[in-house]
Amino acid sequence: MQAPISFRATLLILALLPALDACVPALLVTGTAATMISVHDRRSTGNQADDETSEWKGSNRLPAEYKNHAHVNFTAFNRNLLLTGEVPSDEARQAIGAMAEKIEGIRLVHNELVVAPPATFSSRSNDAFVSSKFKARLLESNQLSANHIKAITESGTLFLMGLVNEREAKVAVAIARTTDGVRKVVNVMEIIPEEETRRIDNSLLGARTPPPLAAPVETR
Repeated sequence: MQAPISFRATLLILALLPALDACVPALLVTGTAATMISVHDRRSTGNQADDETSEWKGSNRLPAEYKNHAHVNFTAFNRNLLLTGEVPSDEARQAIGAMAEKIEGIRLVHNELVVAPPATFSSRSNDAFVSSKFKARLLESNQLSANHIKAITESGTLFLMGLVNEREAKVAVAIARTTDGVRKVVNVMEIIPEEETRRIDNSLLGARTPPPLAAPVETR
């Protein structure tokens, strides 16, 4: 049974709220691409910008012979690059993976491309909805910030990227596995010590501008 439109819209809004709240007003422009930099992201602002640039380079360097016969997504997080989507042959899969490995600044490429016909618009829309449901449930759990996890769904397979500690990774995987519409979970999150996540989070909170002092109130 398909969820009511209002419910679907609510989930989409819930999933987007953390990202919207975490963006600073300034735009960072790299080449012809403009992106918002999050002050709540555990990645450095430099790595955030590099990730956006890497995704742009991947899309633009896709070999011409595959552009009309493949559906490829390039998702970068902390200089790790995830390739998802469908390609016409294993040769195409290997060629695109080799191209991705040559993108400047990328440390590791996760080539999760599959040999299959390109996903339909309906399938891609459903995948986006599955990702939004996961993000909404992550937000509702109140166990870790949704800003620390990037979710990408392809044909029901939910890929998780992020910079998290072991406890947070377990929470994210548990929520992903029980999200409606998820057929399989692929964990490509980068695990760092809990002390390091605490240090980064404290530095991010310390960098925020403190709220102005409240004005005094006189009762007469």
